[in-house]
Amino acid sequence: MKLVIADDEPLARERLRSLLAEHADAEVVAEAENGLEALQACSQHHPDVVLLDIAMPGVDGLETARHLAAFEPRPAVVFCTAYDVHALSAFEVAALDYLMKPIRPERLAAALERVRLFSAARGPAPEGRAAPRAHLCARLRGSLRLIPIEEVHYLQAEEKYVVVHHAHGEDLIEESLKSLEDEFGERFVRIHRNCLVARHELVELRRGGDGRVHAHLRHGKEPLEVSRRCVPALRDSVRHF
Repeated sequence: MKLVIADDEPLARERLRSLLAEHADAEVVAEAENGLEALQACSQHHPDVVLLDIAMPGVDGLETARHLAAFEPRPAVVFCTAYDVHALSAFEVAALDYLMKPIRPERLAAALERVRLFSAARGPAPEGRAAPRAHLCARLRGSLRLIPIEEVHYLQAEEKYVVVHHAHGEDLIEESLKSLEDEFGERFVRIHRNCLVARHELVELRRGGDGRVHAHLRHGKEPLEVSRRCVPALRDSVRHF
């Protein structure tokens, strides 16, 4: 069983390593001090389970778990935290277990047994209703980049990828436009079957001489085509039509 330990406290990571040494089949393949390092470690090592703290700087454990849900193969998540207030949120991101610090050897053993059963079944973890992520995750030649959602201008489907147009350029992500619309529907509005635009980016809809409607964005280099069926829903999102 391959494990990644993610905790910003060195002593907490050391204690987990010590407890795991009692399990002959447990191999710690990487350690991480924050969520981004944890995602990079999982992308590189494909662990069976991530022992994940929740309160970490930058990307916290809950959002890290939301990103891990899209990994293939998907690692099991066991939260190791000093706070019990996140238990419901842990269920929503389909964690297999929730261990309270200081972690007791018998509780860790029980969690690892659940991971073994999960791995043997090879089925999906139970799905909960998770809150939207605060970042999108792009893969870049073996590493990962987290893109803050508030910096995204629009999302455009291109073959099996989605191009994320954001404040610092463009990146590709391996997610469907439909799943992004379902998760971020309050922030983005569909203007075409292949395009979602951040609502705050919409400035104007303008009809051309050929009858086609285009959306003009605050930070767009060029206007984007709007499909006829999307025009009525967009009228309340722009200043002029």
